[in-house]
Amino acid sequence: MNLNLQLKKTRKQVFLEQMERVVPWADLVALVASYYPEGKNGRPPFPLMTMLRIHFMQQWFALSDPAMEDPFFDTPLYREFAQLEEFARMPDESTILRFRHRLEKHKLAEQMLITVNDLLIAKGLLLKTGTVVDATLIAGLTSTKNKDRARHPDMHSRKKGNQWYFGMKAHIGADAESGLVHPVRVTSGHVSDIAEGNTLLNGDESVAFGDAGYQGIEKRADATPDITWHVAMRPGKRKELDKDNEADVMIDKAEKLKAGIRAKVEHPFRVIKRQFGFVKVRYRGLKKNTAQLVTLFALSNLWMVRGKLIAAQG
Repeated sequence: MNLNLQLKKTRKQVFLEQMERVVPWADLVALVASYYPEGKNGRPPFPLMTMLRIHFMQQWFALSDPAMEDPFFDTPLYREFAQLEEFARMPDESTILRFRHRLEKHKLAEQMLITVNDLLIAKGLLLKTGTVVDATLIAGLTSTKNKDRARHPDMHSRKKGNQWYFGMKAHIGADAESGLVHPVRVTSGHVSDIAEGNTLLNGDESVAFGDAGYQGIEKRADATPDITWHVAMRPGKRKELDKDNEADVMIDKAEKLKAGIRAKVEHPFRVIKRQFGFVKVRYRGLKKNTAQLVTLFALSNLWMVRGKLIAAQG
């Protein structure tokens, strides 16, 4: 009698197996290597590959530094992905913190996004012929239990609809074909979408798309004359269109087409918020949070095209 003793793989295990295959590990390690200590003095550092894998697991599973340390002692899956031996020395939260600070200090998150996108361009997955811009609010830390007894000055309130939000805002430009992110800008929550719109263009596109919040962007001082903007009509004006008027019907059809293209920019927001669990600011200050957001979008790009990347590997 044959018994099938193979255990079913968990979603987390499948996820890590897929990311193992699509992350350009060698290129990213080479990028960080010159900024990583060689360990000639004192206790030898953990391998750079191990620390990079740990850093990415933090982003994928929304783990703080202490929360990332604990699973190494009771979760073999995390330990194996980080390439750590079961009874060997494990990275503590201070080690994990120092590695993150090193990446922030040298602005390596931005370079990681470029490295990932260079790979996707080479694979023909990121075209850069058209860009969709958008922004999303990220809830900030409202606690005043700190040295200044105040909420962080880098975070501000913003009213959206009838509700007030406190925090920061992530502005992105996404490829109009694939939805993959290229530029990322992070500002305080009160900065308007249109103020960052033109900074989200990569310089190679000929057309750009945005929702109604970007009305008039082509007239701003920082606008590029070679870009044709397709911005959504304001909801109030669209409601006034006459369904019995042929010209208005054509306008409405054009708005639907633009909306279909703009929907691509919502995909990376969904990945970082729903797949990776990033729904609230973790750190104080825009610098640290910017580094995390840029890293998240680099990883979301890989996640969104993982199927194509794996298929290309054969």
